[in-house]
Amino acid sequence: MAIVQEISFRLEQLILDGGLAPGQKMPSERQLAAKLGVSRAVIREALHELQGRGVIETRHGKGSFVTRIVSGNANTSEEGPLLQMFAGHHRTLYDLLEVREQLEGQAAYLAALRASPQDLHRITKAFSSLDQTDPLSNAQPDHSFHQAIMEASHNPVLVHVLNGLKKLMLLTVQAAVANLNPREEMRNRITRQHRRIYQAIMARKPDAAKRLAMSHVRFVKESMQDIERQGTTIIRVSMDQPPSRKPAAAAHGAFRQA
Repeated sequence: MAIVQEISFRLEQLILDGGLAPGQKMPSERQLAAKLGVSRAVIREALHELQGRGVIETRHGKGSFVTRIVSGNANTSEEGPLLQMFAGHHRTLYDLLEVREQLEGQAAYLAALRASPQDLHRITKAFSSLDQTDPLSNAQPDHSFHQAIMEASHNPVLVHVLNGLKKLMLLTVQAAVANLNPREEMRNRITRQHRRIYQAIMARKPDAAKRLAMSHVRFVKESMQDIERQGTTIIRVSMDQPPSRKPAAAAHGAFRQA
């Protein structure tokens, strides 16, 4: 039923907006029905759908609760329900880029301070691979470059957090490649940004590395927002498909390969 899918989407949005936190008990069917203006039967079906996808869990005699959105195990191949919810919600692309801006800025700062000779070798190798790859299909080398910097931070908590979001972070890189790299001016700016981040880390300039890394991610986010404001639909690349080389229309609110 279309109405059930709409209500499921609205409940997911409430969770993503922070209105319902992980571990929090869901309001009763009656409360949700009144809040969303639908029948309890529709609410029941929507909750059943969310439960089937692992977004909520039902505890016998206690009710339904929001599950952890991100897996607590950085070594797992799944990021939990957020990875699936990400596919249907427009805002999460920019939410993730906001997170990347802060975490990767700190990672670059620490890498410039703490990177070992072996770390610098890995960063150089990753940067060279990125520099030599076709910019219209270089999402993985781009992601690997940022990953090498993160690992050189030698902060296990930061590494754990970013590893736990690895697939989601890759999706933001794929979106940037699909939407920005086909535009020559933006592609050239991104290339220069990567080079300056690399040079700052190699020169052991932590403040510059942090500033440049944060500015780079902010540029990616703001550029895609500008494209949307101009009326062009952003390509939101799916987990199982590579980014397209040509901008194309995507379904409203969907994060998928157009």
